[in-house]
Amino acid sequence: MTDQPDLPEEGVERPERHSASVVDLKDYRQARDPLPVTFHRTELDAILWVYGRMVGEGEWRDYALDHLKDKAVFSVFKRSGEMPLYRIEKNPKLAAKQGAYSVVNTNGMILKRGHDLKQVLKVFDKVLKLID
Repeated sequence: MTDQPDLPEEGVERPERHSASVVDLKDYRQARDPLPVTFHRTELDAILWVYGRMVGEGEWRDYALDHLKDKAVFSVFKRSGEMPLYRIEKNPKLAAKQGAYSVVNTNGMILKRGHDLKQVLKVFDKVLKLID
């Protein structure tokens, strides 16, 4: 017997040992189960300000907030049992292109889209009309 390791025999394949690699736990968790897209506090403040104004005018009555894997959606209802009147969506995948924020009506038509949420929410501002 010697202290030398055994030499591999010719014609016999031995399984290679794979070295263990260190993986960052944060990266591993995000790869397995990505976090849903959410609205930031400042974004919610802007949306809720418009929502409060429209509730005060009697046009909106209820809302729903959905945080999905690919986008966050703030839905506005006239009555809670109906389809949403409008959806305010945040889609980060479109941030570099048309803009992450959009307002969509009941039919699915995009009313306004952009990079700045406050500019997108201006679609709900009423235009004053001159009455004779």
